[in-house]
Amino acid sequence: MDFRFTEEQIMLREMVRDFAQNELKPLARQIDEQEEIPDEIIKKIAELGLLGAAFPPEYGGSGFGELGYCIIQEEIGRVCSSTATFIGAHQSIGTNALFIGGSEELKQKYMPALTSGEKIAAFALTEQGAGSDAFNLKTKAELVGDEWIINGEKMWITNAPIADIFSVFARTNRGISAFIVEKNFPGVSTGAPEKKLGIRGSKTSTVTFENVRVPKENLIGAEGKGFLIAMKTLDAGRLGLGAACLGACKELLEMSVAYAKTRKQFNEPIANFQAVQFMIAEMATQIYTTESLVYRTAYKYDKKEMLSRDSAIVKLVSSEALDRCVDLAMQIHGGMGYSRELPIERYYRDSRINRIFEGTSEIQKLVIAHDILKRNGKM
Repeated sequence: MDFRFTEEQIMLREMVRDFAQNELKPLARQIDEQEEIPDEIIKKIAELGLLGAAFPPEYGGSGFGELGYCIIQEEIGRVCSSTATFIGAHQSIGTNALFIGGSEELKQKYMPALTSGEKIAAFALTEQGAGSDAFNLKTKAELVGDEWIINGEKMWITNAPIADIFSVFARTNRGISAFIVEKNFPGVSTGAPEKKLGIRGSKTSTVTFENVRVPKENLIGAEGKGFLIAMKTLDAGRLGLGAACLGACKELLEMSVAYAKTRKQFNEPIANFQAVQFMIAEMATQIYTTESLVYRTAYKYDKKEMLSRDSAIVKLVSSEALDRCVDLAMQIHGGMGYSRELPIERYYRDSRINRIFEGTSEIQKLVIAHDILKRNGKM
């Protein structure tokens, strides 16, 4: 595969990097400690077109596709995992479920407001008994006349406390179906934001549906096809997650190299010690592998050549690479890495969720293995 970034993609990276380094990075600690992304940052992200960059212009997007989206998430993920998570939940899964499965009328009705950032989206799939076993949904939708009546509760829904529109998955007579549900529909309520180990600035809560009346035309795709829409949506979401992990790995390496060159022990910089050099080499290797996977797979996605197996590999490798890189970065920084004076401990806390949400590492391995077995070992 002969792949190079286009001039437009390079310009996109420069624009996002400028915003991330100069405006978002100085606020990253505040976002973590106050457990909230400031409204002015969300507004600026929207003004830059970053909430709809992946989608075609006819829906208000910038037309950068998955490659462009991954570029954005890499640069945002470098400095603030909470903000990368917010963008991903809104664009890559919340809005993308509508884009993947929705009718033209439904897309025209909702997507312009979502891609512009006028409204925020969330992806409501997970339930108490339906996490890794996503097919085991208990939320129900019943068609009564020209309306669907939805009852049930979702949990661990990213963006829920600030979302205006939910892509909701519920069980109907024909299986699992997907719906667009507005927060202002009577009967929709969200719980208090969860207190989390990491990505604290990303708001997460339960969403409850009590006899919520949803217009018949708000069905995303055909009845009974919701599970397929959910899985296709998560395929794309895992690529953006991988890109955010990649960005964090790169930032950690740069911080570690700078620290190793200035920190002295035994009257010389610790960068001169072979043990530290081995750690830096391992971090660089993890980055090289992850970067190759993320952009190779995003390129295939835009060419409609990607398989679910491919995105599962990206998610598995990138999430575990970040855990390894942040652990090595903390080891290089020693006691200072463990202190809240430096951002290493924040990266350490933020990294752990990546092996859990959008499918655990174990689920990714199952997806990969099942596909390989089906294809008799052929890649």
